[in-house]
Amino acid sequence: MNSLVTYDDSDSENERAEESRIPSTVHDADSSNVHVIPSLPSSEFNRNPSCKKLTHTSTGDLCCVGKSGNATDSRKHLQKYPAHVKQNVSCKGNFLPSNSVTTSDNTSWKSSSDVQKRSPDDSICNERTVKPYIPKRLRQEQPACRGNGGEGELSRQAHLPKDHGVQNIFRASDYLRPYLHSPYNSTEIPRNLVFEMCEHTGPVNRVQWNPVHQYSHLLLSASMDATVKVWDAVDSGKCLNTYSCHNGAVRDAQWSLCGRNILSGGFESMLLLTDIETGKHVLSAKNEFRISAVRFHPKDPNVFLCAGFSPALKAWDIRSEQVIRVYKAAVQQHLELLFLPEGNEFLSSTDSVSRDSADRTIIAWDFNTAAKISNQIYHERYTCPSFALHPTEGVFVAQTNGNYMALFSTQRPYKINKKKRFEGHKVEGFAVGCEFSPDGSLIVTGSSEGKIVFYNYYTSRIVRSIPGDGSACVSVAFHPVLPSLLASSYWDGQIRVWQ
Repeated sequence: MNSLVTYDDSDSENERAEESRIPSTVHDADSSNVHVIPSLPSSEFNRNPSCKKLTHTSTGDLCCVGKSGNATDSRKHLQKYPAHVKQNVSCKGNFLPSNSVTTSDNTSWKSSSDVQKRSPDDSICNERTVKPYIPKRLRQEQPACRGNGGEGELSRQAHLPKDHGVQNIFRASDYLRPYLHSPYNSTEIPRNLVFEMCEHTGPVNRVQWNPVHQYSHLLLSASMDATVKVWDAVDSGKCLNTYSCHNGAVRDAQWSLCGRNILSGGFESMLLLTDIETGKHVLSAKNEFRISAVRFHPKDPNVFLCAGFSPALKAWDIRSEQVIRVYKAAVQQHLELLFLPEGNEFLSSTDSVSRDSADRTIIAWDFNTAAKISNQIYHERYTCPSFALHPTEGVFVAQTNGNYMALFSTQRPYKINKKKRFEGHKVEGFAVGCEFSPDGSLIVTGSSEGKIVFYNYYTSRIVRSIPGDGSACVSVAFHPVLPSLLASSYWDGQIRVWQ
């Protein structure tokens, strides 16, 4: 939550307690595991004329130095804010480290030691101190002393260590702000590594940007180390929260349509819908089989599909926490799910490729009646670990373990396009993901060799590939707002952001 409330605070002891905690907060920010790569394209940082210079801090982060501003007035302005609020102010149009402080005049300060101390006489004035807003649910669960003494306030924050990271999750990114109210430009192929995040200890099966454009600086990652993480992958590259809710590997996860909840499924057969602000479970259900894919209905935010190591697919309703439909097929397991436009039909990918059953690799279903529409869509003996829907045209692409991607129509009978085949990357042995760019001009895919390969959708040719380090690249995601930002995840637990 990014809301702030103001109230009078004139206790000098409380102020000294706040100041004594400033160095420790800065130290924590400096001890991050994120490796920031300073080789960024200069064109992206020269768009904002108020930020004319980039300097390197001791940690290798990038900070913006404004071209004008009165230092004395800026210090007075900063007196109103706690240290953790000052650290998260970012400069428009630039990547800014969390340990740098920027005033309203775009003047950069590297520590809080330069802030002038407020004299005791200032307490007589009608000056207000901005304090972080604590959600009502957390206030009710963890009551604290609300007296005038500073000790009670410190005690309340000590019992809420998680809230320090949560309160800044839904802030609006200054770097995204210029792009939010303008149409999406043509997608540019990323070339430089911006962030490399290394906090996962197991393979990262999926990465996804927040679908709400205002909060699209948030990146979701689901890993085999039984955790789900939320990152600020635009401004700082830091992990904002870790959710260790599963007891087994998390195979798949997806943002809710409102961008405030995360639906995840794991190999311990648990389905969890987690509120990322409080860490509480909106839904917690035990499934009958290990889960391989979860997908929200594109029109109904209360309904989602679940697939896994079972012949049956299940549709769940979050409000009743019950299964509302079951879709049965004569297969052993389902690998992937894809809703077609409007959500009345969906596709499932299966492992049925033995003997004469190769024609049941992709199955089309009617969502409302649970009837099987077609299983005569794909006739080759390869499984399809990933689907991607074109953003504007009525086609979808299927990643196959035959080291190519095939193109199909979204209209019945879902005919394959035999004139287009995207091949040149290796997939075998891994559930490698693929995705269309937001303008539909490119298709990006990972590979078992670790490369990221970009195809021109219209010519089916490779236009660029980013080499890897040998670890398989299993998930890729274009940013929905920024035209040249891409996230990728790897089998060794790495997450990289490219621009």
